[in-house]
Amino acid sequence: MPDLDFPVPAGTLRGYVAVPSGPDAGSGPWPGVVVVHEIFGLTHDIRAQADRFAAQGYVALAPDLFAWGSTPKCLMATLKASATGHGRALDELDAARDYLAARDDCTGQVGIAGFCLGGGLAMLLAPKGFRVAAVNYGHLPRSPKTALAGACPIVGSYGGRDLQLRGAAAKLDGLLTELGVEHDVKEYRAATHGFLFPHTGKTKWTEPWLVRYDADAAADAWTRIFAFFDTHLKEEAS
Repeated sequence: MPDLDFPVPAGTLRGYVAVPSGPDAGSGPWPGVVVVHEIFGLTHDIRAQADRFAAQGYVALAPDLFAWGSTPKCLMATLKASATGHGRALDELDAARDYLAARDDCTGQVGIAGFCLGGGLAMLLAPKGFRVAAVNYGHLPRSPKTALAGACPIVGSYGGRDLQLRGAAAKLDGLLTELGVEHDVKEYRAATHGFLFPHTGKTKWTEPWLVRYDADAAADAWTRIFAFFDTHLKEEAS
């Protein structure tokens, strides 16, 4: 599917939309998923993850949070929003949800799935209008008990050998249990950071130095993610 521009508070933002297709897709409408990219931006690999959601029966929108200015400027603004819990990136992801929900081919039920930087942003937005969130190797927010109060159901996947997120899975699991938020958080002992898909193109240099794909852990994590999303975006809606 081609890239498109969708409305955000500051005007418009570029994004990539993937729509279910093929003989088993049906005619819709389908639930929606906002797919939030890593620190590398809206790469071919993130578009492939939007396609992955579409293949499972979701209208997926992957916004390009670095499209409104120079990459360094956008990156710094997005990192600041991730750290503070407010800012342009979060407003744009809210707008992405509203855009998806209003599409004729969407049921109006929208989840969010993020990776690394995007996983942290998805966690911040879990209490703010989404039906379900996948927070893949995302950093916990500041004051997490306050930030996650009232969150939608959350599925999280972490690597046990991810040094920058050591203990994050256990902390998140305990916190969500305390808050009474439905969740499925799992740590994969042998996995490191960024294990859910291989990195290609311009970001292929990141493997194995910054990220490492783990096929076995990824297969299990994707099974859990889609089961969780199906429950909260398809079964509950019907």
